[in-house]
Amino acid sequence: MNWLDRFLEAQAAERGAALNSLMAYRRDIEDFAAHLAARAGDVTTASRSDIEGYLIACEAEGLAPSTRARRLAAIRGLYRFAHEEGLRGDDPAIRISGPSKPKSLPKTLSMDEVDALLSASETLGTTSEQRLRDTCLMQLLYATGMRVTELVSLPISAARGDPRMILVRGKGGKERMVPLSPPARDALVAWLGHLDVQADRARSETGAPPPTHLFPSRGKAGHVTRVWFHGRIKALAAKAGLDADRVSPHVLRHAFATHLLQGGADLRVIQTLLGHADISTTEIYTHVLESRLRDLVLTHHPLADRT
Repeated sequence: MNWLDRFLEAQAAERGAALNSLMAYRRDIEDFAAHLAARAGDVTTASRSDIEGYLIACEAEGLAPSTRARRLAAIRGLYRFAHEEGLRGDDPAIRISGPSKPKSLPKTLSMDEVDALLSASETLGTTSEQRLRDTCLMQLLYATGMRVTELVSLPISAARGDPRMILVRGKGGKERMVPLSPPARDALVAWLGHLDVQADRARSETGAPPPTHLFPSRGKAGHVTRVWFHGRIKALAAKAGLDADRVSPHVLRHAFATHLLQGGADLRVIQTLLGHADISTTEIYTHVLESRLRDLVLTHHPLADRT
């Protein structure tokens, strides 16, 4: 699988990118690749000057600032993904600035909607194992705000020991300890108990070693995949009576941060829990809260309907 296909797969799995968005990413990056190929270049080895040259060419073509910003965003996403996945040792697009465009607020869910998803995780599965697994996945995701890759690839050793905390390995191999809510602790203990029973049975019957991941599978990675979990959370959304297009693992991460902020949590604490390297990344959630407060005043203030 080439870089572009792997990048698009990750966008679909982690952020729930719609088909139209994925097609736009592909078109933009393929246009960039064609530009490089015409100059004997290649996406995998392109430099910062190559990217800047492409953006200059786009401007010379008379493309709108919004189109140029979108293309740069696609290129940035590709190289950020390549760097995080170890495909490149550097990120040539990280310091390139493009035409400014309004920053969109992250999609999120209400607390009632999250409660509906959590309830669905307890009933969707056809077996007790599936229900325990789904409940643990969803409780951990909402309790910690983990990225989907961090969640599905959790080693079982990270969940052993003190059930009040869990060790998460994030971007760049950086580790952080994240506290668990009581429901998440209960779900984790129940799932670990099931895994231990299964591991003991497999060892006695076939001599198989115990699983190394908290959410094991027979696949090559040894754990459930981002793509599988993305599909599972869509099924949970449907079970909960929610619009599946509004729900993805990344939306649950946004909900985690937004609900903490609404509850009075300090922005620096949320930054630490999310594993953000820069506080400016976390500050977007203050805009979500400001937007909701503004809507609340405009909707419910006694003078709001006066003209």
